Amino acid sequence: VQLQASGGGLVQAGGSLRLSCTASGNIYNIQTMAWYRQAPGKRRDLVATLSNDGTADYVGAVKGRFTISGDGARTTLTLQMTSLKPEDTAVYYCSADVREARTFTRYLGQGTQVTVSS
Repeated sequence: VQLQASGGGLVQAGGSLRLSCTASGNIYNIQTMAWYRQAPGKRRDLVATLSNDGTADYVGAVKGRFTISGDGARTTLTLQMTSLKPEDTAVYYCSADVREARTFTRYLGQGTQVTVSS
């Protein structure tokens, strides 16, 4: 599976951004897709997940501000971000958990930079 994220940029605090991730390859075995982020000097953290049944889940820091969605065909994953805060500044990555034989493999796309100025 190949993942290509886009949509990052520079925005003022309180603003909005919409990230997109395009998946290609073995998309039919994708089980869960997610967004992660990594701030400078910090570890990569989970932001939101979207299961195959459409269930979305969020970490507390973004709940109510971010919305994860997909196109139903597992080809596009979106993260709508509103009320952005400087602490949301990070490189954002999309991921896909793919069932391969008897195991699951997590694929991670290249990141897209989100910078929120105060």
